[in-house]
Amino acid sequence: MNIGERLRSIREEKGLSQGDIERRTGLVRCYISRLENGHTIPEVATLEKLARALEMPLYQFLYDGEKPPRDPIHTGRNGPRGNEWGSFGKDARFLRELQRYLARMSKEQRKLLISFAQRVSQRQKAAAA
Repeated sequence: MNIGERLRSIREEKGLSQGDIERRTGLVRCYISRLENGHTIPEVATLEKLARALEMPLYQFLYDGEKPPRDPIHTGRNGPRGNEWGSFGKDARFLRELQRYLARMSKEQRKLLISFAQRVSQRQKAAAA
């Protein structure tokens, strides 16, 4: 997938200029032009700004298939989810955000995070007892 082509395509489809994207993101117009022409590769934080400026979720901005993307939170490995924690509402948004951050981490960083979460949980149990 070419991020620059995708950005230009969606921007033009929505009738936005590079100046509009500049105002919505705070990124300078020459940087947006460099992105669209494939001269630079944006960081994930920049991709998130661009997706917000285009008024779409990041996963949808990055998707370039023929059919519209499915919302990843509504279906799981074993089919549709029921009333599990994180399947809808604020919990679902929190879970999606957590998934994005975890995807950016290395395996070692994820292990460290799990270790930290376990320690916090153990301290809460001890404090409640």
